[in-house]
Amino acid sequence: MTDIELVVAPLTDTGLKREVNEDSYLATAPVFLVADGMGGYEAGDLASAAVVDAFRGIAGAPFSSLEGIREALVAASAGVAEVAARTSRGAGSTVTGVVLVEHDGLPYWLVFNVGDSRVYRLVGSELEQLTIDHSLGQELVDQGELRREDMATFSERNVITRAIGAADSTADSWLVPVVNGERLLICSDGLHSEVPDEGIRATLTMSGRPESAAEALVQHAKDAGGRDNITVIVIDVISGGSAIVGDVTTGAAPEPEADAELDETTVPVRA
Repeated sequence: MTDIELVVAPLTDTGLKREVNEDSYLATAPVFLVADGMGGYEAGDLASAAVVDAFRGIAGAPFSSLEGIREALVAASAGVAEVAARTSRGAGSTVTGVVLVEHDGLPYWLVFNVGDSRVYRLVGSELEQLTIDHSLGQELVDQGELRREDMATFSERNVITRAIGAADSTADSWLVPVVNGERLLICSDGLHSEVPDEGIRATLTMSGRPESAAEALVQHAKDAGGRDNITVIVIDVISGGSAIVGDVTTGAAPEPEADAELDETTVPVRA
């Protein structure tokens, strides 16, 4: 397998309303993730830092493994529990990211999330949200009790239903082929709660280098109010992945096997 060439730009900002940045990130191949200390909890910054520290053990290698990711999530839960034990109200953190793994001799992203930070994928001018929020608003949409277009005005849309350090810390995960020319975005809700998907798509499409895209996204969130901490990681795949021919991505798992693989790579971790 050829080496994967990436250009990566992480950026974090406290925003305009918060005094402390409770976001943390890790952007060292093969792992790229954002952890968001939960608002209203004490020591959210320490909780998110504990999550990042738990994943440093799988950083620095060309690829990781499902077992390595699972062990990191278990360690993250233990780390957050240690932080929570030193507080009177507890502590928690979301975590969302991508990890390079090898599957059938080809490079894939293992996309995972706990909470409402997101992973987006831009191919050409098409933007796709790869993760599904673990939030009350998303659950109501899934149940047909809330229209997606009404989510932006739903007052409890950002109530988290899963988090590291909470009763339910189960991580969802998906295998996605690494594609030459794609651009990935990992972001905390401080971005997507302020900037709509169309604004994110336009910024990722029109910005040049990942550094420019990251700076523009953070600025857009601040221009829209900057009510939360804002963290983004923009990743461009330069070479070493699968090619795109028309609407077909070469190297993608065949459809009949894809669902089975996704089931096998769901990572159950509970605090």
